Amino acid sequence: MTPTGAAATGTFYLRLRDWFRDHPLAFDATVAFGALVCMVAGSFTDPHGSPDGPTFGDHTPDVWSVLIMVAGAAALVLRRRFPFRVLCFTVTISLFELVNDTRPAPIAMSAVVALYTVASRTDRPTTWRVGLVTMAVLTAAAMIFGPTNWYAQENLGVFAWTGMAAAAGDAVRSRRAFVDAIRERAERAERTREEEAGRRVAEERLRIARDLHDVVAHHIALVNVQAGVAAHVMDKRPDQAKEALAHVREASRSALDELRATVGLLRQSGDPEAPTEPAPGLAVLDGLLDSFRKAGLPVALARTDGEKPLPAAVDLAAYRIVQEALTNVRKHAGPEAEAEVSVVRVGRTVEITVLDNGSPPAVPAPAADHSSHGGHGLLGMRERVGALGGTLTAAPRYGGGFRVQAILPVTSRTGEDT
Repeated sequence: MTPTGAAATGTFYLRLRDWFRDHPLAFDATVAFGALVCMVAGSFTDPHGSPDGPTFGDHTPDVWSVLIMVAGAAALVLRRRFPFRVLCFTVTISLFELVNDTRPAPIAMSAVVALYTVASRTDRPTTWRVGLVTMAVLTAAAMIFGPTNWYAQENLGVFAWTGMAAAAGDAVRSRRAFVDAIRERAERAERTREEEAGRRVAEERLRIARDLHDVVAHHIALVNVQAGVAAHVMDKRPDQAKEALAHVREASRSALDELRATVGLLRQSGDPEAPTEPAPGLAVLDGLLDSFRKAGLPVALARTDGEKPLPAAVDLAAYRIVQEALTNVRKHAGPEAEAEVSVVRVGRTVEITVLDNGSPPAVPAPAADHSSHGGHGLLGMRERVGALGGTLTAAPRYGGGFRVQAILPVTSRTGEDT
């Protein structure tokens, strides 16, 4: 056969296999027809009909035997749908033929196919029990009622064929289970990888969302305050209005710079103009507090950390906590409020505390997440602190005002230390 002919034959075989896989009833009908042909052909031979061995035509089956063979083959069409029923039926008609015919036709072939089907579709203990019973019943019937001696090769053939059918079905079932287990492990591993990737994406989105919230809330609050001051003194004190507008311009420029740096984290490695400036931290805390002072919020600072550098994640979290807490003070604590910020290094932790003496509105917003200091600020701070293994406390102060305290480990969860 030429290579082209072999390829064509292989293609035809693959198409035929796929078609039979999509049409199992047609495959079972083909198997049943093949079994019927084999049984009918075998019924025309007689192992003891000639001194030279069995030849075709030594024996002619009667009509009753042919009908039994047709019934046994027809039952095989339903072997997938009713495996145990088909096995019981084929064994029954095989016993009937063995008991009533002086020269039994090879009707046991239908029982062999049915036993293979049962073994391939059930568990191993059931296969062994059903297989042993089938082998014992058919072999005993052939030995007792057969026309030949009990030790004749035909009787041993019944035992061998039924045993091989049970063993082959069990092997096919084991291989199918092994392949299914491998496929399931591969699918589980794929799902695990997808879930891990999704979890990391969600965490990154949450972190970026927190940064965006901190940047936007802080700078927009400053812009709002300075714009209100400018509108109020525009006619009477234009110099002060010009100064307020300068603060608005500075705050908006800072907001754009930080937004550009944060959104730049979403760039691919090959994208142009990726941000190269470091993330904000406590090193620029004075500039942050100055922006609030210019907006009209008196802020006092106390530091006992010696301005020692912190791990990047801890440094950024401390900066954002101060920024968000002061933004909430400016938005909710009232125009006469004052704030105090302290940064204390205690052992292997750093404590960030923000206090204010403001008075909250009489009716806080229902969606507020801590008293009148509403919005998503506290939620973002808690998530940021929790991601580093720290703790956050936010509650009203006795006598008025609010207190936010975060305790962050100097050694981050990633093992970064100073």
